[in-house]
Amino acid sequence: MRKKIVAGNWKMNLDYNEGLGVFSEIINMVKDEVTGTQEAVICSPFIHLHSLVQLAKGYTKVSLGAQNAHQAESGAYTGETSAKMIKSIGAAYVILGHSERRQYFGETNELLAKKIDTVLANDLRPIFCIGETLQEREANQHFDIIKSQLVEGVFHLDAAHFSKLVIAYEPVWAIGTGVTASSEQAQEIHAFIRKEIVAKYSQEVADNTTILYGGSCNPKNAPELFAQPDIDGGLIGGASLKSRDFVDIVKVFN
Repeated sequence: MRKKIVAGNWKMNLDYNEGLGVFSEIINMVKDEVTGTQEAVICSPFIHLHSLVQLAKGYTKVSLGAQNAHQAESGAYTGETSAKMIKSIGAAYVILGHSERRQYFGETNELLAKKIDTVLANDLRPIFCIGETLQEREANQHFDIIKSQLVEGVFHLDAAHFSKLVIAYEPVWAIGTGVTASSEQAQEIHAFIRKEIVAKYSQEVADNTTILYGGSCNPKNAPELFAQPDIDGGLIGGASLKSRDFVDIVKVFN
């Protein structure tokens, strides 16, 4: 059985004390209310990470992640953070390839392939984001876009390294817009992603790959989305900033 994961992406929100407050509420709710084997992950800004890792000690269902990592191991890259640094404070995951990084910071599939390699070399699990824009979907290019992001970003990996990845499908047209892909639209892409993994690796690798849906997922639409056979959880944006909403999404898998 592949892992069910609900990952929260706080993006550039919450000051230090606000972050500690929200996270404290999340871990206590998860302890009291989550009864399944699913994992809750919070990907916070770097200023929170060390303190949140300390707070989460002893909570087996909660993990921490970063929102980005540099492709180099170290060096003169002012303002950047390395995978080794992230690993050293006890985080387990790193989001890579989020559409906002692609759009605002010009991150390409080629660059992301290097970041994937560095993150894996430091024993962290990448949450690798892929997805199409509204224009690409309307032009019926969404399958081609998804395939190219996979091929150029992660399909250079051998099966052992690929098996450490979590894939997140995020239709760019549904991020922060309040518009959600229908469960049928999301399932169609998730099934396509899994089929591409079968073709590249094997049925076994594909069956064990966790694929998350990201894009205006909330407590109301999560049950229908997560009921789809190829959707294994969510990458949650706005709703992860509210402890009650986030934990209610995690509890869908109870």
